[in-house]
Amino acid sequence: MGPHPAVAATRVAVREILHPLNPGDLVLVACSGGADSLALAAATAFEAPRAGIRVGAITIDHGLQPGSTRRAVDLVARLRDMGLDPVEALGVRVGRRGGPEAAARSARYEALDIAAARHGAKAVLLGHTLDDQAETVLLGLARGSGARSLAGMAVAMGHYRRPLLGIDRDTTRAACDAQNLATWDDPHNADPAYSRARVRHDVLPILEKALGPGISESLARTARLFRDDADALDAWAERVQADLTLDDGGLDVFALAELPAAIRRRVLRRSAVSAGSPPGDLFARHVDMVERLVISWRGQGPINLPGGVEIRRRCGKLLFHRPSQL
Repeated sequence: MGPHPAVAATRVAVREILHPLNPGDLVLVACSGGADSLALAAATAFEAPRAGIRVGAITIDHGLQPGSTRRAVDLVARLRDMGLDPVEALGVRVGRRGGPEAAARSARYEALDIAAARHGAKAVLLGHTLDDQAETVLLGLARGSGARSLAGMAVAMGHYRRPLLGIDRDTTRAACDAQNLATWDDPHNADPAYSRARVRHDVLPILEKALGPGISESLARTARLFRDDADALDAWAERVQADLTLDDGGLDVFALAELPAAIRRRVLRRSAVSAGSPPGDLFARHVDMVERLVISWRGQGPINLPGGVEIRRRCGKLLFHRPSQL
């Protein structure tokens, strides 16, 4: 008799993501103890040794809840019992920049990056599911952030991999139940103070009720289509940016004005990020203001962007600087 269907589904997803790796490589599973990441850890513990791949795990203690350190220590022991090695719990200090969700995410990824480099891991596996993808698309739509935001999360980006993006949350929970894996439900995931929690518990159920079942699957499919388009447009914009960048780092305003809007806006965003504006803080409204320097020039003064980046138009050029560079 084969494994439970939910267990089989998670194992197949992990097997596919591990396929490009080589025997002897190390992968790390980012595990919180929730159903998604615990199902991922169990599937990886099963599949990785069969491919000759070493597998460890990292759990992040954000220090935001009572008892978080004890839970992290207990989880480390459980993951080691599953055969994962190395396994460690990392405490992080969560700042305030961008709000609590963004600050916790930044601290988490910074810690994972450091751990991956220290252990020489070829990949870090994340437990995001199809439901997480649907929530991400809705949040991007609400922010008006454009096609790249609607493209959601990538299956692979840098050393990060998301094997479970095609699997829903019910499946990961069923996989844990079938393997007698006790899961922890983060209370922040149900706290209406967080925008993602409101989307998860309020918005998506309303959409399902009004429009019928399958909303999450449709949103995830939309993300895949948007990602294909966004990847193509981004590649085009990268080439155009290189062509239009002048010796002093400025951009030719008149050439920018002739571009299709989708490409022009991408070039402007890329240039702002290159100048030091944090991508996570740079929204569509910021790019709108910069674009007006190109297509609606009335002699207006410089534009100030997140990260202290200042953009001004001078002598037919768009100049991107930090104040210290002026």
